[in-house]
Amino acid sequence: MAERHLEIEQKYDAAADFVLPELDGLPGVASAGEPEVHELHASYFDTADLRLAAHGITLRRRRGGTDAGWHLKMPAGTDSKQEMRAPLGRPLVVPARLAGLVAAYTRGAELRPVATLETRRTVVRLLAADGAELAEVADDLVTGCGPDAEPERWREIEVELKGGTPELLKAAGKRLRKVGAKKGKSSSKLGRLLGEAVVPAQAAAARAAARSRIAAATSNGKGPGITTGEVVLAYLAEQVEAIATYDPKARLEEEDAVHKMRVAVRRTRSALRSYRPVLDAERTVPLGPELRWLAAVLGEVRDLEVLRMRFAEAPAFVVEDLEKREKAAYRRMNASLREPRYFKLLDELDRLILDPPLAGAADRKARKELPLLVTRAWDRMAKDYASIKSADDPDVARHETRKAAKRARYAAELAVPVLGVAAKRVVKDAKRIQEVLGGYQDGVIAMEHLGTAAKRTKVPAEAFALGVLYGKEQCEALAARDHLSTTWSQTLGPSF
Repeated sequence: MAERHLEIEQKYDAAADFVLPELDGLPGVASAGEPEVHELHASYFDTADLRLAAHGITLRRRRGGTDAGWHLKMPAGTDSKQEMRAPLGRPLVVPARLAGLVAAYTRGAELRPVATLETRRTVVRLLAADGAELAEVADDLVTGCGPDAEPERWREIEVELKGGTPELLKAAGKRLRKVGAKKGKSSSKLGRLLGEAVVPAQAAAARAAARSRIAAATSNGKGPGITTGEVVLAYLAEQVEAIATYDPKARLEEEDAVHKMRVAVRRTRSALRSYRPVLDAERTVPLGPELRWLAAVLGEVRDLEVLRMRFAEAPAFVVEDLEKREKAAYRRMNASLREPRYFKLLDELDRLILDPPLAGAADRKARKELPLLVTRAWDRMAKDYASIKSADDPDVARHETRKAAKRARYAAELAVPVLGVAAKRVVKDAKRIQEVLGGYQDGVIAMEHLGTAAKRTKVPAEAFALGVLYGKEQCEALAARDHLSTTWSQTLGPSF
């Protein structure tokens, strides 16, 4: 497992004759340590077309200093990056763990050296009264060499928080600017070196533009001018971006990351189904099976994760078995996320935003068309719900109703920016139906697992504990099932 931590820093450009000011007296700072000088050599890796740099990601192998090794930095918010580290290893072989974390961006393309940086770094540590390190100020003299370019030299100052507060970061920047430093031109040394060679990712730019268009139009009261196609594309753009964002988090097994990535996949698939009149089926229908496959890949991990949390107080052998199966499921998931099939799906999703296959309903006014499409999704759910009483297998009908409730929820969720409160109410009602049915379904799955576990144990105390858990799950499942009709009677349905 690669070492990781959250890096919070700000960069400033400085002239050659810049003099670092006194740094004590800043919020919480009692003293500044003696300057430490390090000679750093870094090789940066990217694809030939600089895909990582286009997304603000840097991958380097650095020698010298106190943190020699491989460093992968990915954006994590304003002035923040999630940094993963790995040992130095071999000079030209990117550690597999780090390469996997950027696979959603490289998509099988080779990672190779694209630039080198030589840095003479002078570090001053800002200390609290008890000696704890609050921040690190690095004065860097940099010589960079990119592909087919003359060496470039510059000076920059980095202020990185360690144990200090955001107020300290702000005050340090103010003091640096007061003596001549300027806010950095780029958030990374590599970005500054490569400059115009880095072309912003087209798909990411298209996603941002789609969201901005809807946000600006609705906030300025111009909602009536928005087309249905624009609203659908903005929603899809948000989900496609979420898939890429949660990909590395899921690989790192961050809490709830697999769940959120899976939800984004389901929302995408649901939107393509509910809004078929808006998008050309020739392009969108083939995406359905691929999105279903990806949801299943993520679902294996998520289902085991839910069971593990649900059975936290179960006998040790049950918990240990679930933990072992969950780890194996993560390995299978990571293998699937390295497949060309996954990369092709990501390419197609990007193309969906860059070159949208708009159909007839796309040009219609959103305020008129969206109510019809949301109502259609709700009516499908209502039809499935009505079938439960007469179904040969009510559990199958309940499962279909749950899936239809999700589709109705997501269809209304997409329409919220334009339809406002009325769509929010549909989201709330559909979610309530989904959750009641989900409670029943989760209980049924839990009982099946407990029944299997009971057959494997020969210890009476363990069998008794499993029986108690089974009874609890059965009661909760039946209560959820019986509560469905009450919940349904409390829903209002669409009223646009």
